[in-house]
Amino acid sequence: MFGAPTPPAPPTSKATVATDGTARLYRFHAEQEAAPGRLPLVLVPSLINRWYVLDLRPGASLVEALVGRGFDVWCLDWGVPEAEDRYLCWDDLLARLSRVLRIVRRTTGVERAGLLGYCMGGTLCGIHAGLEPDTIAALVNLAGPFDFSEAGVLAELTRPAFFDVDAMVEAGNIVPAQMQSGFTSMRPTAQLAKWVGWLDRAHDPAARESFNALEAWASDNIPFPAEAYRTYIRDLYQENLLVQGRHHARGRRVDLAAIRCPILTIVAERDAICPPPAATALNDRASAARKDVLRVPGGHVGAVVGRRASKVLYPAMAEWLGRELAVA
Repeated sequence: MFGAPTPPAPPTSKATVATDGTARLYRFHAEQEAAPGRLPLVLVPSLINRWYVLDLRPGASLVEALVGRGFDVWCLDWGVPEAEDRYLCWDDLLARLSRVLRIVRRTTGVERAGLLGYCMGGTLCGIHAGLEPDTIAALVNLAGPFDFSEAGVLAELTRPAFFDVDAMVEAGNIVPAQMQSGFTSMRPTAQLAKWVGWLDRAHDPAARESFNALEAWASDNIPFPAEAYRTYIRDLYQENLLVQGRHHARGRRVDLAAIRCPILTIVAERDAICPPPAATALNDRASAARKDVLRVPGGHVGAVVGRRASKVLYPAMAEWLGRELAVA
């Protein structure tokens, strides 16, 4: 009963359009063609979790909801880093994201695309938009931190006084067990509470299906490339350079004020991994004329795949994107 279930097959049909190292670029299929007059939308998940949390199971899938509403949806699957990927750096990741967007734009024949990043993917999307603002038509930041002084417990756990990031990466990639230990230390009793809650709902087949799918995804973690991790922790968590306008990537200073496209920042009410002020700092720094904030119930993951996501998050996001990705 307590073993990790087999990860479910993502419900939405897709094709692999391109590969880049261990990464894959997917384009999702619908029973009918995407609605005409809309720009494509590229989803960018977190680097340390598998992409399919965005297409977890029928009825709890952001991809399914957007495809079903006529969007042309693509997704960057970062893949599983190998041992030799320990030297993959922050700039390499951003260059990969830039190449993926170039492929999408070239394939669809448009100059700009929509970009939706979840968790760390949101941070990377914001950095890309600051570096290449003319390539982005609309930016959705789904629980991605920008002001790391507001990052709550994780900011405390990574303080340089007692977190030596150089020592952490000396042996190579950061393995899932190392990262999970940090999340466990945020709420030491969370695992026990999870299983007690499961016993309360074990009689409900729908609840069991939901629990098993999420548990399988949560157990299917991947390593973090060592050099990229060094920059992520040092520059963002420890020195908070991004929101100060002092973070450099791909040889340039990242200026969030350069972002002029419409922005939607989505924050979860009980998000301990990315507290709302950490995410809404993007809106504060960008110079876009339209900067919206959507507050949804739940925590960092539950807000995206929980039972209320299909009633709150998916419809609101689709309405916003339908307006901002419309071809003029």
